[in-house]
Order: sequence, then structure tokens, then C-alpha cells
Amino acid sequence: MSLTVDDRLLERALRDEVDDASFIACVRESLPYAWEVISGVAARMREGGAGFADNQTPPPDERARGQLLRVLASDAMRGALERHFGVRLAFQNCHRVAAFDLDADGAADRHARFVSPRAQLLNQSPDLVDC
Repeated sequence: MSLTVDDRLLERALRDEVDDASFIACVRESLPYAWEVISGVAARMREGGAGFADNQTPPPDERARGQLLRVLASDAMRGALERHFGVRLAFQNCHRVAAFDLDADGAADRHARFVSPRAQLLNQSPDLVDC
């Protein structure tokens, strides 16, 4: 299961739409490793001033890797995180998460290069075959 949803949030979802803040709280509590990685790259992106930051450290175990895969494979979770942090997320090799501020000088070009087939091919490693 991707998220641990408490009964109150589930009741609200059954009745009506759920606001981003409640959904983000559920993601943060359910997927703490993914939250840590994404909030970290978003913070480093802002601190660095280049409109870009990434995480190249593989997850410590399969459970953590699964959290990243789930959060970034879900349109709802990924979109909520992008809105919450004000970033555009990109993903390679089941652990390389990047955050972009597409309004920063050169960031849109850097994003296009990061998500290109060429970048994906160049980011391969025998260590990542089973990721």
C-alpha cells in the first residue's frame, strides 16, 4: 500500500475532495524517506540559487527505494509535492531525484537535458541494474 490513510481523512475523501495540505500530511507521514529526499532537494535548490538540485545517493534499503518509486510514480502525490514545494520534480534510476525552479535562468534547459533519453543513458551504472 502506498499511503497509510487515517479514518478521518478517508471519511473526508469519501464525502468530498481533500485539500492539498491534508494530502501532503498523509504523504509525509506515510512515506518519510521519500519526503526527506524531496524536501531536501527542494531546500538545496533554493539555497543554491541555480534553480536545480538533485540527490544522487541511493536509498539505504528496498523499503526506502519503494517509497521514492511510489511517490514519484503517482501523479497525485508527485503533483501535490510539486505544488507544495514550488518545484518541478524529475527522476532517474529509482533514486536520482531532482528539483527544478523552471523560472530560474537556465533551469528549463537544464531540466530538458536531465529528462532527455541521452541523460538517462549516461546515468546508467552496473550497480543499478536491479533498482
